[in-house]
Amino acid sequence: MNMPITRLPAATDAFMQALARLMPQLSNAPVPTREHIQAVIESPASQILLAEEDGQIAGMLTLVIYATPAGTHAWIEDVVVDTAFRGRGLGAELTREAIQLAREAGAKAVSLTSRPSREAANRLYQKMGFQRWETNLYRLLLE
Repeated sequence: MNMPITRLPAATDAFMQALARLMPQLSNAPVPTREHIQAVIESPASQILLAEEDGQIAGMLTLVIYATPAGTHAWIEDVVVDTAFRGRGLGAELTREAIQLAREAGAKAVSLTSRPSREAANRLYQKMGFQRWETNLYRLLLE
């Protein structure tokens, strides 16, 4: 498909409206505030990538690139394509762009997680060359 993927420059009204539509399709998490999204955009470690079709924001992905003593790492979060636009390759385009940006930043790998129930997403990641990594994910809830 090879459609242009853009980086969100600011927490615009159009993006906030799209986010209100996309977030419930991704998780049960509340829709973030405009201030929170602006903080994500302003963080030097993160960027929000957008896929647009027919003049609408059809999908998004958050890419985080960070350095540790072990090297530069990249992490993909919050990948979601609106149900009205699924099956058109937008998730793949977003992911390809994130991989390219991570490569350009010198990351040694790109990591992500995906719930088993998201079958189409898991198939996509495997098709794109991502491999399941045997590890334990630990989480300490702070709220």
